[in-house]
Amino acid sequence: MAVLEKVNYPKDLKNLSLKELNILSNEIRKFLIDKVSKTGGHLASNLGVVELTIALHRIFDLPKDKIVWDVGHQCYVHKILTGRKDKFDTLRTYGGLSGFTTRKESEYDVFGAGHSSTSISAALGIAKARDLKGEKFNVIAVIGDGALTGGMALEALNDAGASKNDLIVVLNDNEMSISQNVGSLAMYLSKIRTSPKYITIRNDIELLVKKIPALGNNIYKSMEKIKEGVKQLVIPGMLFEELGFTYLGPIDGHNIENLLDVFQRAKKLKGPILIHVITKKGKGYIYAEDQPDVYHGVGPFEVATGNNFTQSKITYSEVFGEELIKLAKEDQRIVAITAAMPDGTGLKPFSEHFKDRFFDVGIAEQHAATFAAGLATQGLKPIFAVYSTFLQRAYDQVVHDICLQNLPVVLAIDRSGIVGEDGETHQGILDISFLRVIPNLTIISPKDIEEFKMMIKWAIDFNRPIAIRYPRGGDLNVQFEKYDEINYGKWEELTIGKDVCIISTGRLTQNAKLVIEKLNKHDIFPTLINARFIKPLDYKLLDEIFKDYNIIFTIEDHYLSGGFGSAVLEYAAKKNYKGKIRNIGYPDEFVTHGNISLLYKKYNLDIEGLYNTILKEI
Repeated sequence: MAVLEKVNYPKDLKNLSLKELNILSNEIRKFLIDKVSKTGGHLASNLGVVELTIALHRIFDLPKDKIVWDVGHQCYVHKILTGRKDKFDTLRTYGGLSGFTTRKESEYDVFGAGHSSTSISAALGIAKARDLKGEKFNVIAVIGDGALTGGMALEALNDAGASKNDLIVVLNDNEMSISQNVGSLAMYLSKIRTSPKYITIRNDIELLVKKIPALGNNIYKSMEKIKEGVKQLVIPGMLFEELGFTYLGPIDGHNIENLLDVFQRAKKLKGPILIHVITKKGKGYIYAEDQPDVYHGVGPFEVATGNNFTQSKITYSEVFGEELIKLAKEDQRIVAITAAMPDGTGLKPFSEHFKDRFFDVGIAEQHAATFAAGLATQGLKPIFAVYSTFLQRAYDQVVHDICLQNLPVVLAIDRSGIVGEDGETHQGILDISFLRVIPNLTIISPKDIEEFKMMIKWAIDFNRPIAIRYPRGGDLNVQFEKYDEINYGKWEELTIGKDVCIISTGRLTQNAKLVIEKLNKHDIFPTLINARFIKPLDYKLLDEIFKDYNIIFTIEDHYLSGGFGSAVLEYAAKKNYKGKIRNIGYPDEFVTHGNISLLYKKYNLDIEGLYNTILKEI
């Protein structure tokens, strides 16, 4: 009988032998590869934490003890060991398991996450609450070395070290976040990992002491202070010790015996403790080991070859990267910035063509925005490519450092609109509402990839703050006949009809075009407007629309509250428009994970849903 069949909850690990735990590790890796190959998901990060997760669940008493997973994209093994193994066929599907930790799903998920660098702050809050209430349990934060580059994680380390509360931070060091880690902290960790002087001295001491007859092993176990002294001598700075943490490591994160030992020792220590664990992202699956960035997040794939089953289609991210290279060849002032996402944002080719004009600042969106502002003050043309959901983390910097000073920074907002399987934490449907209230900021959105190409050049030539919002993936296979020249604040009239006007922004204009064609078959001929400018609105055209149409529909891949349609309503109220305006978008609820097409259908943003909504009103 396979070991994995006997394991459903952490208590099932308690009596397994070391041999069985190692067998379980191999079985979990096969299980992960099999399941993720069918559903897609975060593969490489989860393959790297198998032994680490098993050891944590073996030593600590969950759910009484609390584990906070940073980001949560490495939580699949945790889910397997906490009663959700049989639901893995539903991973990241509508109504199924989330790809991240979520409090709604299990009592073992003590804190939900999808963005990085939050775990230490949350864990410290839990530890403080525990102590205030006089309770007794362990609190463990598991954070990757990539997430440790985020400013919030460093703020939390500083506070936790000074607080002296009992707290264990497990630093999962795999030298990767999504792409290769950058920055001085990554270099510092590399120095610790590879310090031959420390490793040699440590190993020599271990061998010598263990040779002492009868007492060797016991003496070695009591030599913690000597080992710490050795580290102080040979590792410059000892950053974590200086911050107030007891530092343990580096530990081989794939050696269960060592992990069990260090976690058992950590439970007996007081105050904040940092356990430095070295793992290999993608371990156990050769394709993921060789290309951990590619297999960080994958669609369904063939296990034997690693080939992705998803039909390739040119994406907005790829086009963004290609167009930026063309423009940068002609303009030496163009520079590109990413916050640890060169692959996801399409900037990897740019980084290879223009190494001196490409900046990966790590998981530090706040820094990236202000860094871009600084570049702009010196006459450069910075483009900050960032996912919509991650731009939320840099809001003050966009307001205070870019827009207040009216600096010509281009915010290339990738993954705007719903993104699908990553769910609530990653849906990019807040950006219009939080950006359109900022003075000096222009917001544009293309109806398709061809218009996107035009917009990239126009935005770079625009000498003020500007945001381009564009979706994940590619077009919806809709062809447009016209592409008007882009003029500031002007919309595009795609079809001229009567009685009804549909104003759409972004990729959903493609669905609107197909809806128009369907309505035409029933002798209904609406006007279709491409609202390529979200801010400012095309006030002159809107005045004409208010005169000519009694029914107006707005369509957007965004929340209704504070979104594009809301802006149209505000202007209609100002102009005392007496007709009917129906806004179509997402209601006031977090949009769950699931296939994008399915989610469009759920919220009536697919062709059939839009058609029925419009037909019902007219």
